[in-house]
Amino acid sequence: MSQSQAFEVTGGRILSGDLYPQGAKNEALQIISAVLLTAEPVEITNIPDIIDINMLIDLLRGLGVKVDELGKGHFRFQADDIDLDHFESETFKSKSRRIRGSVMMIGPLLARFKKAFLPKPGGDKIGRRRLDTHFHGFQNLGARFVYDDAAGQYYVEAPEGLYGAYILMDEISVTGTANILMAAALAKGTTTIYNAACEPYLQQLCRLLTAMGAHIEGQGSNKLIIHGVEKLGGASHRVFPDMIEIGSFIGLAAMTQSNIRIKDCQVQELGIIPRIFRQLGIVINVEEDDLVIPAQDVYEIQTFIDGSIMTIYDAPWPGFTPDLMSIVLVVATQARGSVLIHQKMFESRLFFVDKLIDMGAQIILCDPHRATVIGMERKNQLRGIEMSSPDIRAGVALLIAALSAQGTSMIHNINQIDRGYQNIDGRLNAIGANIRRIDV
Repeated sequence: MSQSQAFEVTGGRILSGDLYPQGAKNEALQIISAVLLTAEPVEITNIPDIIDINMLIDLLRGLGVKVDELGKGHFRFQADDIDLDHFESETFKSKSRRIRGSVMMIGPLLARFKKAFLPKPGGDKIGRRRLDTHFHGFQNLGARFVYDDAAGQYYVEAPEGLYGAYILMDEISVTGTANILMAAALAKGTTTIYNAACEPYLQQLCRLLTAMGAHIEGQGSNKLIIHGVEKLGGASHRVFPDMIEIGSFIGLAAMTQSNIRIKDCQVQELGIIPRIFRQLGIVINVEEDDLVIPAQDVYEIQTFIDGSIMTIYDAPWPGFTPDLMSIVLVVATQARGSVLIHQKMFESRLFFVDKLIDMGAQIILCDPHRATVIGMERKNQLRGIEMSSPDIRAGVALLIAALSAQGTSMIHNINQIDRGYQNIDGRLNAIGANIRRIDV
């Protein structure tokens, strides 16, 4: 969608019905990049139809990957005729700069073709998100790294191929772990990645690579041991439901006092996400693989055992994901009680709270990482305003706030929301929301 579109949201409506979470965006970016590791067909189902994913698929097409859409969210990829010269084209440079997920192609390309080229990728404006971890890992595997600062371009090559190594990662990076893991799958010898990320999305990537013929030990832990193989084959894979969207829907139900059933959630893979929302006082019932959020007039934030104010902070998995901190903050505005939101991993993700304050929320922004939310217990309903979406997650948090608010809100820059949420207006309108997509 173009950036000249906005959401006109009429708030205060009670929603009711079933919501099906889309395929996980962050997993799909890794899984789709992994098709570059083999010349054989790879089939992937439950791929979300969102801007970031479609842009990555478009990049693969430009490189010569055959892409067949076999059904809704069901694709077959075959990377048997890659045009490496396409890296140098202005078309590739322009498109790859627009999506941060394009960095996930470097590991597979380096492993299979011994070189990779990429302009500095784009993505959310949520603070400094360095790529050093990726490139230090590639260098440990024997690659040579060049960064052209003037042109903002990266280049890595390994003319003699990659060799297994012991890699102690300097930060628990999900994309860094995934990139190094894919590169190591075709390296000569054994690679150990210590301090690795262990998110369900990483475990899913390990499952796909194993199905393709990779030898990986330690899946689900922070120590991965990869025994390199000469080649990988084709495989089939289904993307998990998006746990960020599931968390967003939990928050939506609470804020709008709605009864919502979230279907097919892979509940066992959600980690502490339901627990954190329960700490805000939200009732979550598990029925088979569904989460049912009943309508609640009031939800009360818990305190610590000694009575002190609850603190919710993000951390690498199995800690609470930073992608849901914006949702938690919004939900707390109408709770009974107070909470300190400590966003540790990104320094700019709380800068959307000024919009919530304009809507009537009681929030003290302590610094770029911490905000204290004083819940209003629904005594004062948020009011609709005109605002802009700064990033994917804050955009949906503002959408949830607008749906609970009195009056009409206008949310600009909804291209950010479309990057991560598939047809969010259509799906929410189907259960009673009033969201109108308009050209501005």
